[in-house]
Amino acid sequence: MMDQQFQHAMLPQPTHDELARQNFVQSLKTHIFRNISPGNKVVYEKLAKPKFAQEHQRPPQNRHEILEVMQHEPYYRWTSALKRINQEILWNAVNTSVDRQLPELIERAKDSGSELGTLTLDPNFQIPNYQKAVDIHCMPGGYHSEFTADDVAAGATYDRGAYLYGLGWLGPLNNDMGLSIVQNYLLPEYPYFRPRKILDMGCSIGNSTLPYVDAYPDAEVHAIDVGAPMLRYGHARAEVLGKRVHFWQQNAEHTNFPNESFDLVVSHILLHEIPPPAVRKVMQESYRLLAPGGIMLHLEAPLYHHMDIYTQFIFDWETANNNEPFWSAVRDLDLVTLATEAGFAADKTFEKFVPNGAWKAKVTNGLFQNGNSGSLNTWFVVAATK
Repeated sequence: MMDQQFQHAMLPQPTHDELARQNFVQSLKTHIFRNISPGNKVVYEKLAKPKFAQEHQRPPQNRHEILEVMQHEPYYRWTSALKRINQEILWNAVNTSVDRQLPELIERAKDSGSELGTLTLDPNFQIPNYQKAVDIHCMPGGYHSEFTADDVAAGATYDRGAYLYGLGWLGPLNNDMGLSIVQNYLLPEYPYFRPRKILDMGCSIGNSTLPYVDAYPDAEVHAIDVGAPMLRYGHARAEVLGKRVHFWQQNAEHTNFPNESFDLVVSHILLHEIPPPAVRKVMQESYRLLAPGGIMLHLEAPLYHHMDIYTQFIFDWETANNNEPFWSAVRDLDLVTLATEAGFAADKTFEKFVPNGAWKAKVTNGLFQNGNSGSLNTWFVVAATK
């Protein structure tokens, strides 16, 4: 398997054996996804569903009832174990590489300087309890833990690990979420929109932030996250990639920015990492921070009301088995209602599916070419204009 991730100066470099292990993780995940997991649908239709119908005199009516019967099927249990083991060995394979070169990565981050953007950390910052409760995505230490001075391990692990986890689906720079929103939605739908200040909430290492720098070169781009090691790495990464971003350690539920200080407020799969009460606060904070005429846009995986109950059941696996405690709860939310309750006008608040894959899209005779359509080829967003 070829390693096609973009090799920027902050990316941890694997040895031959480390790369072999990482490639194995990718190939195993691909095999599970393509050849093993689809068998669960057959097991459900041929075995589990008839068992449930025989006992209840009706088919399952929601994802919880599907789980009730599927959790006893050996094939489903075996598949779940494989997926969880694959997730754990993914982080082991990446952590081995990061730990070996961590002192060098820390020095490299320091040497990157702040010639373009800035990094502002808060020594008194309190990590939300819900972030400390579990290691999100089973990543050891989650996104916030620090184990040495000036630690960047979480960021380096995330950068490499996200590429392996996504099988390269987000592109060589892991930036398809931001890039596709810019290229396939904001620029074509709002061609005259020229934000002066942009805020990316829950930016992690800024992989989805950087496309906004390119799309709006005159804008001042800010990015916030709770994890200091992610921000240190993200700042250094942006600097070596030549992108001007101002990184801050702040909680998106309540920032210290002035009212109406941004023209564009975005997030990229932040909402499912926080509990529903925090999602409500993020909507309220988005409204507070936006200037009149500004745009809010939060990207997420599709909500459950977009899916049939079997797909909901498959999605629920993340909550039960992959340390995603709020995944299912957020999938059940009405994000449009939360946005209007935060202050956005109902006629200016909406859901939308935006084509993804902008990193690999080709333009032929001015027409966008991006393969097949469908839910796997789109990003879900909730958006509003103030």
